[in-house]
Amino acid sequence: MFRFLWLLLASSLMLAGCNPTLNWREVRVASSTLKALLPCKPDQGSRPVELAGQPVELQMVGCEAGSALFAVSHVELKDSSRMAEVQAGWQTAMLAAMAVKEPEVVVQRTAFELKGAAAQPSAVRLQAQGRRPDGQAVMAQAVWFSQGTHLFHAVVYAERLGPELTEPFFAGLAFP
Repeated sequence: MFRFLWLLLASSLMLAGCNPTLNWREVRVASSTLKALLPCKPDQGSRPVELAGQPVELQMVGCEAGSALFAVSHVELKDSSRMAEVQAGWQTAMLAAMAVKEPEVVVQRTAFELKGAAAQPSAVRLQAQGRRPDGQAVMAQAVWFSQGTHLFHAVVYAERLGPELTEPFFAGLAFP
């Protein structure tokens, strides 16, 4: 019996070695022209939400790989003149969900460049440390950018984030 268990364990480990943790693939973000790279087969979904007092349909693709969660979301706004307000509200909502209380926790915001993204509102990259709903520590790197009436959000959540997780993900965002 123990031989069988050891054989089963050894076979599982060998198969796991053949399966890369991050298997990057290109996906199209639903009802938009944005392409993204995700390190695993994505799930898709949508739901109605309210951002900056505006009801919108949030569409998302995402997956978990290498102990990290990768997601790309977008909304289409009827009133694009409120794009900057909605983007700021989305950032606030993400930080609140992570139990980040500025200025107690360092939140870094920098410019983000993406060919084809609108100049206004400015594309932004944000890094923050916070807590998951279960109290566990979590780091996030996220970007927001727009094109036309679409506002996009791409994010990676993990206990620890390094460039091997974030750089291919953010570099893989592209408009045709």
